Amino acid sequence: MNSNELTRRQACQLLFGGAASLSLGLGVLFTNDADCREKQGRFRLRYIVASSMYGCLALSEILPEVHKAGAEYIDIWPRKHGNQREQIDEIGHDKFAQMLDKHNVKLGMLTRYDLGPFGLLEEMKVARRFGTRVVITGSRGPVGTRGDELKRAVKEFIEKMKPYIIAAEEAGVTIGIENHGHSLIKSPDSMLWMADFAKSEHIGIALAPYHLPQEPKLIATLIKGLGPRLVHFYAWQHGKGCPWKLEDKLPKEEEMKQLPGYGPLDFVPIVAALKTINYQNWTSIFMHPTPRGIPILPTAQQTTDAINKSRRYLENCLAKL
Repeated sequence: MNSNELTRRQACQLLFGGAASLSLGLGVLFTNDADCREKQGRFRLRYIVASSMYGCLALSEILPEVHKAGAEYIDIWPRKHGNQREQIDEIGHDKFAQMLDKHNVKLGMLTRYDLGPFGLLEEMKVARRFGTRVVITGSRGPVGTRGDELKRAVKEFIEKMKPYIIAAEEAGVTIGIENHGHSLIKSPDSMLWMADFAKSEHIGIALAPYHLPQEPKLIATLIKGLGPRLVHFYAWQHGKGCPWKLEDKLPKEEEMKQLPGYGPLDFVPIVAALKTINYQNWTSIFMHPTPRGIPILPTAQQTTDAINKSRRYLENCLAKL
């Protein structure tokens, strides 16, 4: 190994080694950054629209908004964050396919936290039917472990996932595991260990900065450490958070600070890291409202306008590189 290259294990150490280590990590995770940039040409983010941003609005209202939001793919969510997955079953898959064709939209992702990682087999058949590339879910395993215990738990999780990874390969699907709060795959360490143990291209990390310390350099270093194992990126910051309880509901202007450009997180180092690894998978401009299941703003058009405001912010971040 070249002395300037870092393994993911070394990246783990950098992530918790303080500011000096983080600064070092940003420079040496890749030894051929200049060559990489030269091969990339003009880097751009490829957007996908999460149906949950529109709460439980009808698919007939959401699908016309996808192209307006700078995308051609949709990510379909089930209850409690939306109900578009249930809508598909209600109207029938053939009718949904006709709706997609009508609006020139493709079903790029299915988000199924409700099924969990060991309940995806039937959903992969649906993904295959629509040519869907990614299915997102959470992890399973002990919570709050560290060090060797965390390493063992992540390895055991990947071993248990092997039949589902094989099914994903057969369906032409990639499983994205989000670093959700209060779960096994949550910390930078856990994500990097998973990237080490999961050798297949059909499983990887769906990275949500919301669930990480709001430190741009740390997030950027993690992105570089994950490299090709980063299969989805949520442009989503913590802001003031998204409490579950309605009685804890924030004023709308505070709630919206989860979106890029609305809250304080600087996305310039983050999109720079995405550019460095030549990230080609989708980016969701994302947040959760309280309560779940409602649009982030009252109408579909207002919701799309908010997405586009964040999209302009991200594009301005790219323009600074």
